[in-house]
Amino acid sequence: MALKRWLLCSGLLVGWTLAAFSAGEDKISYPPTRRVDHQDQYHGQSVADPYRWLEDDVRKSKDVADWVEAQNQVTEAFLKEIPERELIRKRLTHLWNYERYSAPGKVAGRYFFSKNDGLQNQNVLYYTDDLKGEPKVLLDPNTWSKDGTVAIAGMSISDDGQWVAYGQAEAGSDWTNWRIKHIDSGKLLEEELKWIKFSSVSWTKDHRGFFYSRYDEPQPGQKFQSLNFNQKVYYHRIGTPQSEDVLVYARPDHPEWSMGATVSDDGRFLLITCRKGTSALHKVFLRDLNEPYAMPQELVGDFDYEFSFVGNDDQWLYFKTDHDAPRGRVIGIHCRQPKPESWKEIIPQTADSLRGVNLVGNLLVCTYLKDARTQVKMHRLDGRFVREVQLPGIGSAIGFGGRASDLDTFYTFSSFATPPTIYRYDMLTGESELFRQAKVDMKPSDYEVKQVFYPSKDGTKVPMFITHKKGIKLDGSHPTLLYGYGGFNIPMTPSFSVARIAWLEMGGIYAVACLRGGGEYGKDWHLAGTKLRKQNVFDDFIAAAEYLIKEGYTSTPKLAIQGGSNGGLLVGACMTQRPDLFGACLPAVGVMDMLRFQKFTAGRFWVDDYGSSDDPEQFKALLAYSPYHRLKEGTKYPATLVTTADTDDRVVPGHSFKFIAQLQHCQAGPAPVLARIETRAGHGAGKPTSKMIEEIADQYAFLVKVLQVKWPSGIK
Repeated sequence: MALKRWLLCSGLLVGWTLAAFSAGEDKISYPPTRRVDHQDQYHGQSVADPYRWLEDDVRKSKDVADWVEAQNQVTEAFLKEIPERELIRKRLTHLWNYERYSAPGKVAGRYFFSKNDGLQNQNVLYYTDDLKGEPKVLLDPNTWSKDGTVAIAGMSISDDGQWVAYGQAEAGSDWTNWRIKHIDSGKLLEEELKWIKFSSVSWTKDHRGFFYSRYDEPQPGQKFQSLNFNQKVYYHRIGTPQSEDVLVYARPDHPEWSMGATVSDDGRFLLITCRKGTSALHKVFLRDLNEPYAMPQELVGDFDYEFSFVGNDDQWLYFKTDHDAPRGRVIGIHCRQPKPESWKEIIPQTADSLRGVNLVGNLLVCTYLKDARTQVKMHRLDGRFVREVQLPGIGSAIGFGGRASDLDTFYTFSSFATPPTIYRYDMLTGESELFRQAKVDMKPSDYEVKQVFYPSKDGTKVPMFITHKKGIKLDGSHPTLLYGYGGFNIPMTPSFSVARIAWLEMGGIYAVACLRGGGEYGKDWHLAGTKLRKQNVFDDFIAAAEYLIKEGYTSTPKLAIQGGSNGGLLVGACMTQRPDLFGACLPAVGVMDMLRFQKFTAGRFWVDDYGSSDDPEQFKALLAYSPYHRLKEGTKYPATLVTTADTDDRVVPGHSFKFIAQLQHCQAGPAPVLARIETRAGHGAGKPTSKMIEEIADQYAFLVKVLQVKWPSGIK
């Protein structure tokens, strides 16, 4: 190995073995990691980056690949000595083995849905003309690769129900290739559309083609690390090569704009929605498809507010917006009179956060969050309230898709201890009819789900969900897994996971904190956790941990924190600010170098949430909490298992590589600090079932060991 040769030459390999950890040993010998004297200058300040070389693409750098192999071997040596590891894997496999369905969607009288028999690596897409009849397989991604790492990444059905366009993502990459298949004949067309990322497709009413967005082909060797600029909208006519696609809209004068195209249900309008980052701040252009030579015209927005297209009634276009309404409202804009003074307010802002609006059955279906719980209300197109959907409890309802002409729709309800249940909803009567219910080997009645509100450092009340077995004593003895995210206007809502059921069966408590930066309470709540106010998010999470300890749910030696992506940053920031507070940390695919995130792949989109080190004031704030830079030598850090993947081109794995290298260098305590680096996997989307089970089993085994969790005798 190149790394081994380098270590031998430098004299650093003496005494190091990959089998350093064995039963009864408390100290782990980590693979020595080369440190370099690299300094970056930021606004007159020099900042060290001793592991810059670990940013290199693991697919191309043998030194990095050898380092990854060495880290994985040390981690495997640690995990294989944990006897509960195999028990956990078997229990997860058993729990996971249940039929899982998506809520059906209807197009041209046909119903489309996905199903997993239980342990299939990828969900299979089916269709049927009769919900009581035998469904037919439309797409089975399990046949696309031997290891199950090629997944469906987007799908759209033509208005006549005869064609499906679908994306394929390999090994979790954000890059997708799109194919087209005739549904009745099963014929797969020859053309393949490439260099598509962050795009859906939208069919024209004549079902002869669709609009989509793509980037230019990256430079050789830069596919998985280079920044993405100059997204463009194209029209593809089925049966023709991609080289003949028509360029519909591009803005070379604004290469940072990203854009998506949507055809209205009646087929008349093409709406092109542009944004600069991840925040819902839009500029919308409109093209009348009834006029063949029309050009897209500016309709609304200037990247100051959200304008999410809902649907139209002839020339009136409906949008969900936060313009003059930080918690959201619905407005109508006439295509010929788009100025604000001509807008019509259809549904005013309420006390709750409006998260989504669909136009189904000539009703506006509005999904709200009330303290992070779902509420669904129906309104007529003139705004008159019709009814509220009666949901079966505290939880999350997703779905309610369809078209203005549909008389029914479907939704899925779930909660932390309630497996997904699909309902068919009658748009005329307002009645919900049970359609399918997941059958999981667990009893929801065994568990208690509660919502509490706790004060953060500045006194802000923050909601948190807590789930555990009924009848526990609050004596501080329970192993607890605290999860958080806190960013990008994404709310944390009650949802079901068999992985969490396994944790609860082990006697664990599962808590989810709804932090600022998320989308639980609208725009103001989101902005309160961004840029110079990002520390609020970490304060909220730390306060959640302190609340759980104070109220007797757990204690520091029994408390683990977990988060992924932006949540991985959350865990990294909190464990470096309060290493004394946690017993274990599970940061996954985290953004760990806050000074350089904007230089890779999708990182530039996150500047509107994080800020940028290019700005002097924001640089100071970022450096203050950047997990990689905040690690200090001689500090006793909690037991940590960092997880990432070699094909993650959303948050490049160099973030996690540099963080764990620095953490191992700085660790002064006996707690293990390890990395688990998955191969042929990305940021999480499309990960095969087998890989998910193995990863979660390893995470739980790690927690069993470091939190000293006693395995329940009743679980086999």
